[in-house]
Amino acid sequence: MTSDQLERKNGERGRLLAARRAVPAAERALDAAALAAGVLDVVAAFGVPAGGTVCAYLAVGSEPGSVELLDVLRAAGLRVLLPIVVGAAPLDWAEYTGEHALRPGPHGLREPTGAPLGASALAEAALVLVPALAVDGRGTRLGKGGGHYDRSLPLANAPLVAVVRDAEVVDELPAEPHDVRMTAVLTPTGLRLV
Repeated sequence: MTSDQLERKNGERGRLLAARRAVPAAERALDAAALAAGVLDVVAAFGVPAGGTVCAYLAVGSEPGSVELLDVLRAAGLRVLLPIVVGAAPLDWAEYTGEHALRPGPHGLREPTGAPLGASALAEAALVLVPALAVDGRGTRLGKGGGHYDRSLPLANAPLVAVVRDAEVVDELPAEPHDVRMTAVLTPTGLRLV
């Protein structure tokens, strides 16, 4: 990536993070409720079987998503795995059994207290819900820049669905060779294939 491309990518990150932080709490709560209400449509659209595994994430700060979304998946009989950050290695995963079984993790994350299942647990998932700052029409995802998902997503064998707000689906993002393309995007207004 050239210095101009890197500057553009970092500029996009800064702009998107500022816009996300500017969203009023009430609007974020409405978005979170809409995402939770729509997540089972994603499960159905990709044919996730009863008892199947969904790798997800727990939203931090102004990030779209919620505990409610995870609880909807569990109530539907799905096994939900959440990431555990392990330095510069691919993400580890552990089962989410409820908000009561979370502990503080790095970067302001909350992680499951259950036994780590290893990075390879991602390969067993029938669906992966991926945090993103933005996604473009080609499926290029812009993350926060830590590289945790860049190192992990190549292990996945399932549809990759970025979770963003409607305004975070953009025309074009800078892409790098290591970027793994998203299959679809879940926004508060529904599922979009990319």
